[in-house]
Amino acid sequence: MRLSGVLRTAPLHLYYTMRVADAHGLGRCEKYWISASSGGGVMAQSYILRMRKDLTGIIEQPLLPAGVGLKKLGPNPNMALVKGMHGVLEAGYWEGGGGAPIFPQWWKALRKDYEFDPALVLLAVDADGVVGMAQCWKSAFVKDLAVHPRARRSGVGRALMLAVFHEFAGRSATHVDLRTREENSNAHAFYRSLGMTLVAREPG
Repeated sequence: MRLSGVLRTAPLHLYYTMRVADAHGLGRCEKYWISASSGGGVMAQSYILRMRKDLTGIIEQPLLPAGVGLKKLGPNPNMALVKGMHGVLEAGYWEGGGGAPIFPQWWKALRKDYEFDPALVLLAVDADGVVGMAQCWKSAFVKDLAVHPRARRSGVGRALMLAVFHEFAGRSATHVDLRTREENSNAHAFYRSLGMTLVAREPG
């Protein structure tokens, strides 16, 4: 009752999140907002931006920080790398307010997806394990990009994305796409710095 009184006296804008499964069985976080004024409430779904990198020009070479190497998951994956990849992804999901499925569920769903190619999983690895991952679909789409908190702001994410661009250019793709939430301005700036442009605004 106290909340309804606030709604009648001043506009109110609230965000809330809800965990759902995406088309590939993986967890993601949906964001919604509530705008209320004069006792009424309106709920609207947030939007996702599709961004694209044109691969027909010169692509910057990836540069990893000292002590970090780049590996592909490959057809016979090392399970220590797979679990390290999941750990980095899980940290990214929870930090963003969402959640990742438990390891067995995630790995089973990933391997069964027709878009999955282990050669399109690029990992940044240091002496202590996986510090970054870029998992892509065969349709030249970046499904997930995540960097471990201990390796943030070191150039790992940029190097992974540039490696992804080179990988798809070598497969004769003309562009690479990804999706990011409209409210994530830091991500937009990062992808624009890589030469990516906005091509679509889609309901989340």
